Amino acid sequence: MPILTELNLYPIKSCAGISLREATLTSAGLMVEHIYDREWMVVDEKGEFLTQRTHPKLALVTPRIKADTLELRAPGMLRLEVPLGLPDPEEAKTLQVRVWEDTVEAYDCDETTAAWFTNFLGTPCRLARFHANAKRLASNKWTGEVEAPTLFADAFPLLVIAEASLADLNAKLKAQGREALPMNRFRPNIVIGGIEAFEEDFAASFRIGDAVLKPVKPCARCNVPSVDQSTGVPGPDPLDILQSYRANPKLDGALTFGMNTIVLEGEGQVLRVGQEIGVELAF
Repeated sequence: MPILTELNLYPIKSCAGISLREATLTSAGLMVEHIYDREWMVVDEKGEFLTQRTHPKLALVTPRIKADTLELRAPGMLRLEVPLGLPDPEEAKTLQVRVWEDTVEAYDCDETTAAWFTNFLGTPCRLARFHANAKRLASNKWTGEVEAPTLFADAFPLLVIAEASLADLNAKLKAQGREALPMNRFRPNIVIGGIEAFEEDFAASFRIGDAVLKPVKPCARCNVPSVDQSTGVPGPDPLDILQSYRANPKLDGALTFGMNTIVLEGEGQVLRVGQEIGVELAF
């Protein structure tokens, strides 16, 4: 029986995630304590997004949701408290930020926060928060007639991966004398146990309670899975192994692992680790 085995929220794009026992499903992805997945993002002086692709130390920024703040910790840095309440619209400082091809309005977090990230990463940068009036939609090339909002995720509200898919990759790594990789290298929101390796690729939908999720696009992989999430140090890249069997013709040969997913039904439903999942295959 397919089971929901992990729920992960990433409050700040490319920083450490928070493992959850339960989370609220929204059309834009997971939410807990009114904090949304990828609600914040680190940007450079031009408003361009920064990620572990170029700044792997972001993996070491660890968030924790408290009553009124998002607490951030990182090696060698004093603890930082980022207010959770939205700023006064009359006084809020905003900026235009860019994530891939999309430019949206964001709240500019304060100078103390900017200095904290600048000192830690060693490059001028700021922390931006998705604006309450901003709108960003996943590509309708993949979602069809469904409008799927997202915040600062790369492109879609949710990323789903099967445990067996990682086990399959790790078996191939071990066969070459290499170390197995933990799931956090691939940064999924939802992990499913009890299905075959890469069965998520062929799913028409996942039903979790009253929620219905639709996988729409295979997730093309970059160099982030090479970054050790506990040290922030890049290591051997699994892309060479994925090259041998995960080149996807739907994406012009890009190497894919996991499925980008949208929400069809069940906004506001609470998802819980241990829930049974109904998997409808597309054939």
